[in-house]
Amino acid sequence: MCGIAGYVGFDADEALLRRMNECQRHRGPDGEGTLVHGRGGLAHRRLSIIDVAHGQQPMSTADGRFTIAYNGEVYNYLDLRGRLEDLGHRFRTDSDTEVVLEAFAAWGSEAFDRFNGMFGLAIWDRERRAMTLARDHFGIKPLYVCRCAGGGPDGTGGGAWLFASEIKPILQSGHYEKAPNERTIYRYLRYRIHEDGPETFFDGIERLEPGETMTIGEDGHAERRMFTRLREELLELARVQRPYDEDATAEYRERLTEAVRLRLQSEVPVGTSLSGGLDSSAVAVIINRLINSGDKTTESVGQQQNTFSAVFPNSINDEERYVDDVLEICRGHVDGHKIKPTASEFKADLRDFVRTQEEPLISSGPYAQYQVMREAGKHVTVLLDGQGADEMMAGYVPYYFVYLRQLKAKGAGKAAAELSRSLDVLYRLGRFKLKARLRGRRDIPTTQLLGSDFVAAHQQERYSVEGANLKKRLVEDLFVGSLPSLLRYEDKNTMRFSLEGRVPFLDKEVVKFIFSLSDEAIIKDGWNKRILRDATDGLLPDSIRKRRNKIGFTTPQGEWFMTLKNHFYGIFLSESFAGRPYFNQTEVLHAFEGWIKGTNDVDSMTFWRLVNLELWLQEYFDEQLADDAVTAQTQPKTDYEPNARKSLDLQLDSGEMVRRYPLRTELYAREDDLDEKTLGYIERFFAGLSEAGTDHEVATKGRWYFFISEKIVAITQGRSYFVWDIKVSRPARVLSRYVTRTPAGIGLGSPFTMQLAIQEAGLPRVLYASAGGAVGKLVGRRGLFYDLVGGDIRAIDGPTEYSVYPANVSAKLAPKDPDAVAARLSAAIRARVPAPYHDSFGGTIVMDANDIGRNVLGKDAPGPKERYEAMFADNPLGQGSEQTPMAVVFGQP
Repeated sequence: MCGIAGYVGFDADEALLRRMNECQRHRGPDGEGTLVHGRGGLAHRRLSIIDVAHGQQPMSTADGRFTIAYNGEVYNYLDLRGRLEDLGHRFRTDSDTEVVLEAFAAWGSEAFDRFNGMFGLAIWDRERRAMTLARDHFGIKPLYVCRCAGGGPDGTGGGAWLFASEIKPILQSGHYEKAPNERTIYRYLRYRIHEDGPETFFDGIERLEPGETMTIGEDGHAERRMFTRLREELLELARVQRPYDEDATAEYRERLTEAVRLRLQSEVPVGTSLSGGLDSSAVAVIINRLINSGDKTTESVGQQQNTFSAVFPNSINDEERYVDDVLEICRGHVDGHKIKPTASEFKADLRDFVRTQEEPLISSGPYAQYQVMREAGKHVTVLLDGQGADEMMAGYVPYYFVYLRQLKAKGAGKAAAELSRSLDVLYRLGRFKLKARLRGRRDIPTTQLLGSDFVAAHQQERYSVEGANLKKRLVEDLFVGSLPSLLRYEDKNTMRFSLEGRVPFLDKEVVKFIFSLSDEAIIKDGWNKRILRDATDGLLPDSIRKRRNKIGFTTPQGEWFMTLKNHFYGIFLSESFAGRPYFNQTEVLHAFEGWIKGTNDVDSMTFWRLVNLELWLQEYFDEQLADDAVTAQTQPKTDYEPNARKSLDLQLDSGEMVRRYPLRTELYAREDDLDEKTLGYIERFFAGLSEAGTDHEVATKGRWYFFISEKIVAITQGRSYFVWDIKVSRPARVLSRYVTRTPAGIGLGSPFTMQLAIQEAGLPRVLYASAGGAVGKLVGRRGLFYDLVGGDIRAIDGPTEYSVYPANVSAKLAPKDPDAVAARLSAAIRARVPAPYHDSFGGTIVMDANDIGRNVLGKDAPGPKERYEAMFADNPLGQGSEQTPMAVVFGQP
């Protein structure tokens, strides 16, 4: 397994090749190479698997005409080598790379259809000055292309082209101007699909499709075509309908075993990904059987097969007991490694996971695979798994409906009989929707969560699938609907940790054989994957072979999202999320709040797509902070430094100069003693002042005041509530929709904060103030609502992205009796501060401040509150995660 990159149509550029190659170092840590000739260039990173000592790339034919950069494995390379030798070809290495190269030299692009394996390759023809690209039949290995400005020496032609095994090399080439593909984004958000064609999430970057080849001339002119008729062959074979019997089962068992055996060819250690499901379990027990029989190919495995499994103790998704059943069968020849991903690890890995995948994913499920690959990379270099079996043997519940419609078209009797035996399976698909309806949960269409202009621009988009012919639907999902995305997840996850993933179920001949059988080999009497279940009789225990509750290689996403709800809520609250044209932030927040409360039917996969897209946009399109800036942000400041992008000193309109020292604290909780904890930070400030420098000694001679955020006062008074603990009434939901949220503060724009306002002031007064506020807007008078509602309703605040936990998931009332709190704190301060500062202390101010406004809620300091609000005109406490909820402020003498 390797990484390739290159260009066609640029002047010789070795630096470009090195730059692109470096982006894929993880794909090939064992070696690298480049080729520059004319206006074509190749780059290669090698992960050595076969003929480790040789096979370096780019590799050229003996006459120098053809040069290849190749990513993948062709498992029938020994057979092909024999045929080529009969034609007079001579070989210098034992690698499959040289066989692929010589096959192209002999047969041209027709060679690709002879390969049984996985590949993404590029071959430069020095004589024709043309580059040929190709991707394997199922698209197991990726290959991306991008047309750029350039072309012939005079600037004419079809433009220049870049290509690579990943998208990052193209992004780093310096020749691609980044832009998101909004059509792909819409289809992803609306229909939960991607990888259903050549387009990627990056505008202008495409993928070669499965079974496609592309020839690019030096002038940039390109031709794309399919090198195989595999899709058509499968549909033709589907009409054969060979009767399903014991002979067919036996032949399938032999073919699958041979497919596994071929994929054990390696000079480096080979292991198995074991989820506990039928497919990966079948691979594991076949390998175990080969070990027991002394098959020579298992030398790469050793006497102990290494298996790697993700398990989730006490979760509905846990399959550990099925994993254990397989390990028991393989006892004596297996070393089972169990990985236990957690929600906290998911949060910590999330950005690297998003970066690794390069494009958004349908669900967080592949994170389990990411974790498994990380562990497997410490033990083996090649990993087999069960990918592809679901799409060829109807492994997902929706396939039952397709089959039932197909049977119904042939007669109601057969459909009814099959339906009666499938009811338990079908119930599993619909049980959550049914429960939601019974509980009265509200359905929210996805389009309601999206930006209205964005939806309007793509309202003509449609997505449909084959619904009444099983084999046609399977072909559709093998090449378009399902498998392409799963193969992308696997490639990115394995290569992130320098692993080669192999998928024996996607052996070309095995797939053809299944499609030649009658449909009853796939579904019969309520059992899908019938032929695999029958073929593993005697190999697998019935606990796995006769399982009907498929879970899949996934995470407990719903459970994790509830655990991490504060983190995801913060993402939805972020200014960047609010500014995207793709989202309706208000509707998303309402929906997420409803999901937390269990009042709507939106599923966690919908929220995952929103989160994933936002994090992808941040990673690949938003301006990234330099490493030194990130480091500076993460270093706690001292008491004598301003917060980032803030100043210690401020000149008021009156001409008075003040110096503000924001104090960093630990988080405050309900059970904390506000006075005692706060005094500790004030004492720390004065204790360190003498060592802070002469500038600070001079600046602290004048009269001083203590400012404290209303938030921590409210928290310690028990007036801060997790949003999911607030029981929201219907009036609160309705009224909150008419309040605009801002990045600096939700105010009453959340049903949770509106509910607190109703509880504090009473519904009649809130309705009265709302009516007055509406009239006030018409006549140009803003803020009338708060004037009419009275009290400190203005200080009620909801969760905001810039707050640290738990403030980022809490709604807060104004502190109770803030004047008394200020007086109490002042008395304690005077009793504790050093003598020189006792007499110069002017009092305490309880302040509600953010970057767009400030409001004194209580004080015992003399003078008008406007003077103290002016001291916080630029909010020195900061708006991020500074954890500086208080400040010592000195007037300058």
